[in-house]
Amino acid sequence: MNEILMIAGMALVTIAVRYPVLVLVGKIPLPPAVVRALKFVPTAVLTAIITPAVLYPRSEHIELGIANEYLVAAVISSLVAWRTRNVLITIVVGMAALLGWRWLMTVL
Repeated sequence: MNEILMIAGMALVTIAVRYPVLVLVGKIPLPPAVVRALKFVPTAVLTAIITPAVLYPRSEHIELGIANEYLVAAVISSLVAWRTRNVLITIVVGMAALLGWRWLMTVL
């Protein structure tokens, strides 16, 4: 029961913080510069989430090298995303690269 109350509380806090801003933005026209800047928010948030997981997979130290399977998969995924601009293909190739690299590193 505590988990349900905690999830409900987090949902209420999230709504209480975001709803007034969404209502305000819906009634006030934003300057074109702000609208252009808002298009970069998803990319910035995704980068902020993924970068620490890729560079610090097991510890507090940066792991740059072929032993870091997350970094190898991220580089391959980035190249695929750049060339194809297809999200589904990028995800599939990234997961295959991660699993394939893990398998290869255990075999060697």
